[in-house]
Amino acid sequence: MKKLVSIRRIISLVLIIFVMLGLSSACSLFESSQKQDPEGVTREFEAGEVPLTSTPAVSKVIMPVASGTSVESNSKAMIDYSNTADGYIMVKWLAQTSNNLFVQIIDPNEVKYQYTLSKGGTFEVFPLTGGNGPYTVIVVEQTGDGRGARAAGISVNVTLTDEFAPFLRPSQFVNYNENSAVVSKAAELVAGKSSLPDKVAAVYSYVIRNFTYDTEFANTIINGGGSGYVPDLDSVLARRKGICFDYSAVMTAMLRSQGIPTKMVFGYADNVFHAWISVYSKETGWVDQAIFFDGVSWMLMDPTFAAAANSTTALKAFIGDGNKYTVVRHY
Repeated sequence: MKKLVSIRRIISLVLIIFVMLGLSSACSLFESSQKQDPEGVTREFEAGEVPLTSTPAVSKVIMPVASGTSVESNSKAMIDYSNTADGYIMVKWLAQTSNNLFVQIIDPNEVKYQYTLSKGGTFEVFPLTGGNGPYTVIVVEQTGDGRGARAAGISVNVTLTDEFAPFLRPSQFVNYNENSAVVSKAAELVAGKSSLPDKVAAVYSYVIRNFTYDTEFANTIINGGGSGYVPDLDSVLARRKGICFDYSAVMTAMLRSQGIPTKMVFGYADNVFHAWISVYSKETGWVDQAIFFDGVSWMLMDPTFAAAANSTTALKAFIGDGNKYTVVRHY
């Protein structure tokens, strides 16, 4: 019996090491992108215990809009901050340029978020995920010598309509709309389900059973081919293949489209930069350490590990009480 237990432990450890090796490449993308600075300048609960709604699947997703009531604009960029109470701002680049563009957001906790900005002249959505308080938004154009020049900026004091408003809408990293395939798939998966555990479990199970980890793309990113990567969610869904960013973004979009507040979390799993998700229940609040449902209890939801390890035992052994996870940013 002792020998059997030892063998099982060894197998679980090997599975975890295999997963960590696979993730360490792709997920370091987020770490390196965050280090860029062009500015120069459980309780456990049973299935069905946490009902969210008894209504059918959501048919209309909540979409951001550029209302135009509060705008900062010049010849280079436009910042629409009309809807900060709903947890987002929108930015559009207006000028001709061959330089790289960025949006930097500093939240009330002094956490800096950095995004790339497209040159296409269309609005992009950026979330305000640090709660109530003062935010600084800066549009940066990277010059030829690698330094950043401020193109536009605002400082705004934000009072959210509710704490999870930023986590119910699409944004640049979790980009979808009413006609997206991920939205249709989510509605299909949760059809006939009324409780939060049932809805979350349906989406989670679909992703971990149908997606595979994209080692080739992970290697491409490590070799410099994926700088500034943002998932195209419908393409990821069609491929059923991706890295941790892809897994988490698809699940976040699916759950948000169903009215379930969901954070995409970037941070560290042990010493590997990684992405996972956190879900909100109005009965329990944000469930940060206990949101993977295995049919009996809930634990940290990490769709990448679950899909790659294909072993609940190995997953539980690594995750434990969640202490191996360190949160850096929420999206």
